[in-house]
This record gives sequence, C-alpha cells and structure tokens, in this order.
Amino acid sequence: MKNIFLVVALSLFVGAFAQQKELTLEEAVLSRSKGLIPENIDRLQWVSGTNNYIYLEDNYYVIKTVEGKQVAKFGLEKFEETYPSLKKLPRFKSISATEIVFEYKNQVVHFDYKAAKEIGKVLFDEKAANKDYHNNKVLAYTLNNNLYVATTSNSKIAVTNIQDKNIVSGQAIHRYEFGISKGTFWSPKGNYLAFYQKDETNVTDYPLVDVTTYPATVNNIKYPMAGQKSEIAKIGIFDVKTSKTIYLNIDTKDEHYLTNLSWTPDEKFVLVAEVNREQNHMWYNRYDVITGEKVNTLFEEKSDKWVEPENDAAFLPNSNTDFLWMSERDGFMNLYLYNTSGELKKKVTQFDYVIKSILGFHVGSQSVFVSATDKDARNTHIVKISIPMAMFINITPESGVHNGQISDDGTYLIDNYSSLTVPRKIDIVTTKPGTKPKNILTAKNPLVAYKLGATEFVTLKSKDGFDLYSRVIKPANFDPSKKYPVLVYVYGGTHAQLVTNNWLGGARLWMHWLATQKEYIIFTLDNRGSAARGFAFESVIHRVGGEPAMEDQLVGVDYLKTLSYVDSKRIAVHGWSYGGFMASSLMLRHPGVYTVGAAGGPVTDWKYYEVMYGERYMDTPQENPEGYANSRVGKYLENLEGKLLIIHGSIDPTVVPQHSMTLLQEAVEKEVQIDFFTYPMHPHNVRGKDRVHLMTKILDYIVKYNK
Repeated sequence: MKNIFLVVALSLFVGAFAQQKELTLEEAVLSRSKGLIPENIDRLQWVSGTNNYIYLEDNYYVIKTVEGKQVAKFGLEKFEETYPSLKKLPRFKSISATEIVFEYKNQVVHFDYKAAKEIGKVLFDEKAANKDYHNNKVLAYTLNNNLYVATTSNSKIAVTNIQDKNIVSGQAIHRYEFGISKGTFWSPKGNYLAFYQKDETNVTDYPLVDVTTYPATVNNIKYPMAGQKSEIAKIGIFDVKTSKTIYLNIDTKDEHYLTNLSWTPDEKFVLVAEVNREQNHMWYNRYDVITGEKVNTLFEEKSDKWVEPENDAAFLPNSNTDFLWMSERDGFMNLYLYNTSGELKKKVTQFDYVIKSILGFHVGSQSVFVSATDKDARNTHIVKISIPMAMFINITPESGVHNGQISDDGTYLIDNYSSLTVPRKIDIVTTKPGTKPKNILTAKNPLVAYKLGATEFVTLKSKDGFDLYSRVIKPANFDPSKKYPVLVYVYGGTHAQLVTNNWLGGARLWMHWLATQKEYIIFTLDNRGSAARGFAFESVIHRVGGEPAMEDQLVGVDYLKTLSYVDSKRIAVHGWSYGGFMASSLMLRHPGVYTVGAAGGPVTDWKYYEVMYGERYMDTPQENPEGYANSRVGKYLENLEGKLLIIHGSIDPTVVPQHSMTLLQEAVEKEVQIDFFTYPMHPHNVRGKDRVHLMTKILDYIVKYNK
C-alpha cells in the first residue's frame, strides 16, 4: 500500500444537530424542483455598457449599482400595453442602460424599458430553429436543413436553398466535438454571417424506432461510426447587405475538421482551425471574407497522440491583429499571444495547471481574466493576468469552485461560488487587488433539516505518481465499528471531473439518500483520463481505452479495503455513458472485485461509437485492431461473477442502442445471464420525472444483489 496516501481535505456535516427529516429518493433525484439546491439569484448579469447588474426578484427586474443602489425596477406592467398576451416577464437576450431585447411570439423585440415603448423588432418564421441574434437587428435561423436570415425589413432571406437532405446548413457540425455548440457566427458588427455546412451523403443511416406511432416507425439519423465514412464540412460567408453567399476555399474531401471559427474585429477575415481526420495535426488558417481564399497559416500544432482545439481566438481590445490562443501544447492549457501574421509574440502564462476559459478583458490595464484551476484541480478560480507583464493574481482566493461574469470594462466581477462547506455565495468583486468583495447573497444550507452524513476528500496515488482525487460519503449515523457495503460511482472518461470542491463535493443528492437510507459508503475517484489535470494525465488512455482508468479505480478499491468499516466483499459499481463502459468493464475484467454492477448507456464496443470522439482517443479500428479488441466489453462476458444490469435509452443518438443489443446477443451466445432494462423514447439519459424510476431501478438492484 506504499503508493497510497490519505488526505482528508474537508468534511461536511449537514445540520449536525438538527437532522430530523428523512430524505426521500424522489426528493434527492428531483432536488431542484423540490427546493433542495442552494438559493441562487435568478437571471443575474451585467447591464451592457455599465457597471450595473440586473436580476429577477418577485417578478420584477431590479437594476443596481455595484454599491447596491437601486437604479431601476420594472415588472410586467411595463410590457402589458404593448404585448397584451405576455403572461410573465420575458427572458432577455441582452440589456443596456435603456433597452431590453427579448423574444415575443415570432419576433425579436427591442424595447425601451424606461419609456415603455417598442423601438424595433425583427420578425421570423414561426417554425424557426437554431436562432442566433445579433443586436444589429439581424437574426439567423434554420428551417429543416436550410439557413435563413431575418432583418427589420424581411423575415425570411434564404441563405441556402438546398433540396438535398444530406446537406445541412447553419447547424453544429462534427457532432458537437472541438467545443462546437452551434452552426452560425455573426461578425462583430453584424454585417456578415459565417456558417457551417455539412454534407452527410457518405454517412451511414442509423435507425431509431419511434414506438409512439401506430405501428412503430423508423427515424433514421446520420451516425458516422469509427473507421467509416464521415461528413464533409464547409464554411459559408453571407453578406447581409448584398444577400450574397461565398464559401471559403477549403478542400475537405479528406474529411478533415473545421472548427474554432473566429472573426477578426474589422470583419475582414475569419480564422479557422483545421484538424486532420487522424486528429494529430492542426493548422490555424486565416481566410479572406470577400474572396474566400486562404491568406496564411498562422501556426500548426502536432502530437503523437491527439490535438484538440476547443476555444476560439480572443482578440485583445482595440486590436484587429493581436489575439490570445489557448493551447495545451506544452502539457497544460496556457495562453499564447499571436498576431494575424502568424507571429508568436509571447507565451503569456506558464501554468502547470489548467486554464479553462477566457472570461473577458480589463482594457485599461491590458489584462485578461481567465477561469483556471490551481495546484489542487478540485478548485476553480478567476485569475487576472497582465498580458504585457505576464504576471497574474487570483482575485477569488477563497477555496472552492468560482464561476465569474466580468463587466464590460473589466472593472468588476460577479463571483458565484461554492465549496464543500459553502452552499453558495455571490459577491461583487472589484478586480483591482486589495479591495473587499461586496456580498449580495449568502445562501443557507437547503439540507439543514435533513438527516445526512459526512463527505470527505481523499487523495490517493496512481502507480505512476499522479494524485487521484477521491470522495467518500458516509451514512448519517456512521459507526466505525460496523461494516458497510460500498457503491463506487464512476465516469472515468475525458472532459469530465466528478470530484470538485463545490457544494456536496460535486456529488449528487441520491448518493446521500443511498448512504443514509440504505447505510452505504459512496466512493468516487477521478482516474487518469479525466479532465482538468493536463495532457499527460488525460492522454494516457490513447489507444488502450479504459485500461489506465481501471488500474486507478482498483487503487481506489485497495484503499477501501484498508478501511476497517468497509465490507470488502460487498462493493458495487455504477456509471453512465463512459461510466457505463467503465462499470461493465470493471465487472467483467476484474471478476470478484465487485459484487454487482449497473451500467447505463454503456459504450460496449468502440467501433460503434462516433468518428470524432472515438478516433481521437482510439484511432480507427483498422489502425488499432488490438486496442479495439481488448476494450470490447463482450470479450470478457464469461468472467462475470455477481450480477450485471445494463440500461439503455431506446432512442439514444449518442451511444446508439447497438452497443447494448450486441452485448446482449453475445451474452446469449455465451450462455451468460445479464439483466437489461430499456427506457422507451428516452435518448442518452433519462430526465424529468422518469429519472426517479431510473434511480429506483438502479439502486434497488444494487441493494438487492450487493450481498
């Protein structure tokens, strides 16, 4: 056990002397609707162009200065005369000192909330989807697979008019990988619209069955599986003034990826990250908006594992040429200052921890604000970095997970944070060092009346020396002389971190229900491969699937076995998606360690997973047959000891049902008994009230068979 080090970082005893109520599973699963999450301030944000902030309180919008002085308050009565069918205060798209922009029926409205009058609007088609609005009074939207623009004078200008259903315009491409979340990108002043287009002609159809029709019908989706043909991407540029569209001159017949699209502030160029299909080489290119021709390659990034650009260029205030680029080329996500000629002007940060995002700039001091971890990746802070000096200061020093909004001029920060022992605090922070924050909310513990146990942080060590952050939840009436069964909750994949220093330590409330109501220890460990720890920690999974992750999970089990109060013969494991892959793999590849497993939406064979994600980490099945074969869950079915439950949504478009169906087929062939449950007409996860049914199913199964 010499590689294991225990650090109890924090403990949470919720309402230690007032624990009366027994938490129900329904309350735990539907905690938000049951009022069991910490109080927040609804619709809190900065008022554009000012250092005032707005929020919703008692059905009134309230605007205050940073000192707390109220400067405006208005409710539904401001809108009723102009919009008589409006029944509640609208959610705004933006707000300035005088103007609120919101959607009303099939129009985007500009409304002077001081004078209580409409000052402009843009009409759009009632069936519009993927709406993207620019305050220059232009709206992009899609109808089916085509893209349209609406202005104050025309509600339906066709940007594309393509009858081929295989060609999709104005929607996200590459299955939302590389940080892509949408398919349209307005230029800074709203004069141009850049948009993604994908040709899915060569992508195979995957059938999902709709059982709500009579008889059932097939809904075919496009799903590019690893090693098979993928989509062909393009980028169009639409000129609002001329209603003309050009396409960037990019040859993507090799199925390479186009991502991280950014406009230069002068609207003359777009910057595009182009990544080869192998995802080990990226070119960051500049294109001319008028001609569509490539001007230059600014820089390249290569790796023997993968490159994964996920963040757009962030141009410095008052510059058309200088921008910040986020890259983990040196091991951790850091900031690099480039110009559009391709000159690397400097590496701005030298962090050996992870920058998560750029939040804004302080114009006067030439500083940038970022969200970043610290040496302890369970924390997230807001850091102010001087670009010329490459110096930085943590402006949210209190330990925890901080989420920030920077005011337009960078003078103030809205800091919304929590920690294991702090339900929520919201402060107005002056970004100049040495000033005291002004608290505008300190949330009470919403669970103070409930009987809950302690949460502890534990740090273990991987065999190659990495810290493995872990979390232990104990029953309310914990007795160290007793022996408790354990549930290991696992995810284990990239882009996720389960153990964090926020409220409840990142745990879900149903874990506390299981701990106290069924007297369980709940254990979670973030293994190598998970997020926010740097490239070496994450990339160890390349080509080998979950093997290093499983090795780390077994370090966690070895630790549990050292605890006198753990019944090492009653350890269960549960996870969803990548966690479903991990749970089923741990059950089958390490028989005898876990008594029972519940795997939801599991990836059981990586060749059935999508091109973009799967090939990044596993290469193609043709290039890495051994890795695909060894990570296939069904290969190990005959090792099963104990009970295994597989759960899948019947119309899962992410981890398609073929994963579970083929595993069941192989179990029948090998005469291995596993249990299966499907949730009809649910996609990759089960949400809403049906989630109570899901968690009841999983936890009843675990309690019943973890013996």
